[in-house]
Amino acid sequence: MRMGLRVLFALAVGTLFVTSTSSAQNFIDVKPSPQQVHWQDLQFGVIVHFGTNTFLDREWGDGTASPKVFDPDHVDPAQWARAAKSAGATYLVLVAKHHDGFALWPTEQSNYSVKSSPWMDGKGNLVQMTEQAVRKEGMEFGIYLSPWDRHEPSYTDAPAYDKHYLAQMDELVQSYGPLAEWWLDGAGSGGHVYDFKKYLEELRTYQPNTMVFADVALFGYGDIRWVGNEAGRIYGDNWNVIDRHGELRWRPVEVDTPLHTLQWFWHPNSDQTLKSVDELVDIWENSVGRGGQLMLGIAPNRHGVLSDADVVRLKEFGDALQARYGIDKDLARNHIASDANVAAAMDGDRDTFWSAAEGSHHAMLEVDFAKPITFDHALTMEWLNDGQCVQKYAIEIWTHGAWKPIAKAEAIGHMKIDRFAAATTTKVRLNILSSACTARIREFQLFNVAR
Repeated sequence: MRMGLRVLFALAVGTLFVTSTSSAQNFIDVKPSPQQVHWQDLQFGVIVHFGTNTFLDREWGDGTASPKVFDPDHVDPAQWARAAKSAGATYLVLVAKHHDGFALWPTEQSNYSVKSSPWMDGKGNLVQMTEQAVRKEGMEFGIYLSPWDRHEPSYTDAPAYDKHYLAQMDELVQSYGPLAEWWLDGAGSGGHVYDFKKYLEELRTYQPNTMVFADVALFGYGDIRWVGNEAGRIYGDNWNVIDRHGELRWRPVEVDTPLHTLQWFWHPNSDQTLKSVDELVDIWENSVGRGGQLMLGIAPNRHGVLSDADVVRLKEFGDALQARYGIDKDLARNHIASDANVAAAMDGDRDTFWSAAEGSHHAMLEVDFAKPITFDHALTMEWLNDGQCVQKYAIEIWTHGAWKPIAKAEAIGHMKIDRFAAATTTKVRLNILSSACTARIREFQLFNVAR
């Protein structure tokens, strides 16, 4: 999908000036916007790839495919939404136009769209159908509109193409309700200069709360960033504030990976590339479980539906997550009641939080149990509205008359899952060894996954 993303914007935005949104000189002074806080709480979304590539066994279209090849006989976005929701996804992003330039709505800016296809006699609008189906499931909706367009003749004339892209953007941002995310994928854009400043001005006019996905190179405009791979994993500690040439911004990471290995679009051999439940759970633990956002790629087949195997696998994935991390599996909820402050991190309510002493840089959250518990996973969530404070922590158990660490790390962030050998104890504590500001913990949960 975005195999060229590493280089895409480096050239495309080489002439842009980047201005910091904050005069802060320290990472701890940079805080998220309310919109970023909301987006991070969504945690898990899906992105749908469906177009001419689906019918031509391709990942990369070159813009020469006839619109006539797009002719699904049973398009069912409601099925896509239901399947995504069964996996635990809270929002869906539709690829409204991929790099080949074929539009899934009847754009007035080009004839290269569904209106020139035999599907629904040229009267269909897949963006509208998908948006309605997604909202009916209580999920949020987003749109991917590729800047790179391999069909549009004006692409070779940057100012003319900017007008074309803006016109298509206007059609999308004004017609399909509030958008959770706008995807600025820039694969193939090396050497082309886009007027991203104007694009984002236009987007913000009609969609002020939409989170913009873009590579780090679009530093001054994007709200969320690429993880740097399509394996579905965050490597190392995950900090929400990043530094680009001395400029600091809150840019949480999105981790994208397809449901099928190396396949964003459906292919005839897709039954052989479907990831296992264990793979998907591992991906979730190393994306959402490392404070990132998981964006899982799903792909309808030539009929316009997800294959039966995909639907089953998504449900199995969601069930596996609930079997591991469902609220009823949280052993910490059975703790001995102490004070309201501690209880706020144990209540399963992400709108409440435990707080360290104001201004402190070291604190401990201790949990006691009436009888021993055995656990091998811990899930911790930091309250991030005032910034990412925790810089080093340990999870410790009381054993043989002393505290013993069973896990140590640096960043907690939105969510951190620690895995370790099973431990049995009547006392557990989250020892915040170092925090740059007052630590606040939304949830501290314990699970026995291996039992």
